[in-house]
Amino acid sequence: MDGRQKEHCTQRQDTSAVRHRKTCKANEGSECLSQPSNETSNGANKRIPKRGGHLDSPSKDDHVSVYTLVLVLVLSVCTRFYKITEPPHVCWDETHFGKMGSYYINRTFFFDVHPPLGKMLIGLAGYLTGYDGTFPFIKPGDKYEHHNYWGMRAFCAALGSCLPPFAFLIVLELSHSTPAALIAASLLIFDTGCITLSQYILLDPILMFFIVGSVLCMVRFNTQRLRPFSFSWWFWLLLTGFCLSGSLGVKFVGLFVILLVGINTAFDLWRLLGDLSLSLVDFGKHLLARVFGLIMLPLFLYTTIFAVHFVVLNRSGPGDGFFSSSFHSSFQSRLIGNNLHNASMPEYLAYGSVITVKNLRIAGGYLHSHWHLYPEGVGAHQQQVTGYLHKDYNNLWLVKRPDNSDDLTGPPELIRHGDIIRLEHKETTRNLHSHFHEAPLTKKHLQVTGYGINGSGDMNDLWQVEVCGGKKGDPVKVLRSKVRFLHCSTGCVLCSSGKTLPKWGWEQVEVTCSPYVKETPSTQWNIEDLINPKLPNISLSVLKPTFLEILWESHIVMIRGNSGLKPKDNEMNSKPWHWPINYQGLRFSGVNETEYRVYLLGNPVIWWLNLLSLALFLLMLTVASLAKQRGVKMEGMRKVHCHTLMEGGGMLLLGWLLHYLPFYIMGRILYYHHYFPAMLFSSMLTGITLDIFLQNLHLLFSSSISHYLVRGGQFILLLGFIYSFYLFHPLSYGMRGPLAHDPASSMAGLRWMESWEF
Repeated sequence: MDGRQKEHCTQRQDTSAVRHRKTCKANEGSECLSQPSNETSNGANKRIPKRGGHLDSPSKDDHVSVYTLVLVLVLSVCTRFYKITEPPHVCWDETHFGKMGSYYINRTFFFDVHPPLGKMLIGLAGYLTGYDGTFPFIKPGDKYEHHNYWGMRAFCAALGSCLPPFAFLIVLELSHSTPAALIAASLLIFDTGCITLSQYILLDPILMFFIVGSVLCMVRFNTQRLRPFSFSWWFWLLLTGFCLSGSLGVKFVGLFVILLVGINTAFDLWRLLGDLSLSLVDFGKHLLARVFGLIMLPLFLYTTIFAVHFVVLNRSGPGDGFFSSSFHSSFQSRLIGNNLHNASMPEYLAYGSVITVKNLRIAGGYLHSHWHLYPEGVGAHQQQVTGYLHKDYNNLWLVKRPDNSDDLTGPPELIRHGDIIRLEHKETTRNLHSHFHEAPLTKKHLQVTGYGINGSGDMNDLWQVEVCGGKKGDPVKVLRSKVRFLHCSTGCVLCSSGKTLPKWGWEQVEVTCSPYVKETPSTQWNIEDLINPKLPNISLSVLKPTFLEILWESHIVMIRGNSGLKPKDNEMNSKPWHWPINYQGLRFSGVNETEYRVYLLGNPVIWWLNLLSLALFLLMLTVASLAKQRGVKMEGMRKVHCHTLMEGGGMLLLGWLLHYLPFYIMGRILYYHHYFPAMLFSSMLTGITLDIFLQNLHLLFSSSISHYLVRGGQFILLLGFIYSFYLFHPLSYGMRGPLAHDPASSMAGLRWMESWEF
């Protein structure tokens, strides 16, 4: 620690400064360098020593940073809002998220695998800018025509425009270097991929806004260590919690930034625990404040998002059938326009009832049959039994006694755990049947068919009803009981495989009889609708779920839906190792030379520089760590750089790893755009790495030469970003004419990799 820093620490007389002085001594001055205070012992403001202890002019460094930040903001807004209404048709996933925004405007219930905040904000932006929610968003390429879509795109672009300024402020706080902050911001300003993702009705710019906002608030909160429990301390703590709830409220990927903030908080608390001048009571206050601001507040806001979601979406819509049957019928009873709204039905299942049966797995469907037969060569040439995702008359089944001797005059007999039944298809009068033939798609399972005439069949039509978790004599409850249907002859269990049948099966869901009798959602069913005039009805409002039950059920459905996302036929997906090297992009719009083409691809100069900088950072971090371990004397700027690499750079590297590595173990379909949150951390790390590398060229060259090398290097970097953006900007703003593989194309010379398809 140099003389001025010692004098600065000595001048502090209040309790916080005493604790801080002890920390400075313990950490060899790094804490003084990273967390200086602006107050002197008499309370007057004083310029603090930065980098090596030199006093900065109040009007020089701060003003340069402010002017640079304004420039970053202007460039960011210009690049994101340029041609914001082009093309005037649906592009890529706008067909999903634009449609969901419309659902909020129309208050129509729907299901999505992501939490609702992003779609709610899109719908709100459309509503406030005059969009009436009537555009259908059927498929990419549909013309918007007179519909007012620009507001939703502008909202996403506005949040995307915040990313470079946020990155600037984060890097400035971590490195105290305006050039480093400018390099990091420029990487995002001139990246064609970030621009493209920000210009359309997507969740990505909203998600990245909250992720980077969380990191910025966390970094700002860390600077308040000398002013615990002050207004600014509480402000940044609570704002961090607010942004964390927003991150998770848009996509479950927000869990990664929550983990990053959690690790930072754990280290912060560990540091406080080691401060012997801090009493355990004070430490307990710090702990409780963080529990409140970073756990309780985000959880409250997150659940509030869902509360608003369910209050707004109070009309029947396409999401009605996605909840499990035991839950969703009682849930549907609260939806205006649903056939179960204010409805009633019997509470228990009895012989002679007409029922619908729904599988518990995601997209398992209703038990369904129709007049069509399985084609020749696909098991027995008998009537098809499938799973159908929508309500239909062909979903109705009549529950009969095993001997077909139904008593039409006596009182109804309830069906209980272990009873044997026949299920006769109401429309075709054929029985639910299985036998020792292979299922159409799942070859280890047995085929399920409709067999017999007017309810007459054979012993292969008998099924034993089992209440999951029940015992002998337990009645089967409508909506609430999970039941299995055990085939009496073969011992297999009625199952919905989730696989889609070919066109001969009308692309409905395959229903099989599984020899694996373990309880899974695929083999569990619910009695959803029940008609039996002999049984007393109860109102479905009695079964109305609580908000916590709705919240829990919706998360189970979302998680299952997320993990079940698989690539469709001929759909192009990507692997995580493709992403950092910019191996392959995504078509947002257009496929031929006559169409307006937009292609999601990162600026290759920027992305490959990020990759090289990552390797350079690891090398520099290794050298700095070895030098520190060997006791090499570091003073002034060298000590600051070492601290910045280890603290600021380490935090950004951890952010990159947390937002990238988990995708290697995910079983769901992955796309190129999933890498962009990690790319934000990589770009900020590049800003710090390149700045420190340039600032330390004096170790290799003389002072006069290194000064020019630093300025020249900074100029070349910015010029390279701008020029490469000029070359590749048609990827973001649209191209027409010949494709890049045609020598006559203006993009022909820019197709540097064969995998690029623009």
